[in-house]
Amino acid sequence: MDYTQVILKPVVTEKATLIKDECNQAAFLVSSRSNKIEIKKAVETAFKVKVLDVRVTVRKPGLKTRHGRVTGRVAGFKKAYVTLAKGDKIEFFEGV
Repeated sequence: MDYTQVILKPVVTEKATLIKDECNQAAFLVSSRSNKIEIKKAVETAFKVKVLDVRVTVRKPGLKTRHGRVTGRVAGFKKAYVTLAKGDKIEFFEGV
């Protein structure tokens, strides 16, 4: 797979910002068919950094309920936490 098909978008939340500052990690939403090796290669190719570790978490799709009744569906996703080498960093909002 090409790296544009593996990395869908960066995760920009409070937790993702915290781990970026403290642990030198970045979080991405990735393709559900990708594995850790493909994610590592995609991040290294796209951002020109050295990746030390990749951790993946998967959220399965589910049902949305309200007052005991099913009102809709919630989409599932796959998220990757990528640990970068010391000195490397990824800036999503440079100059903003």
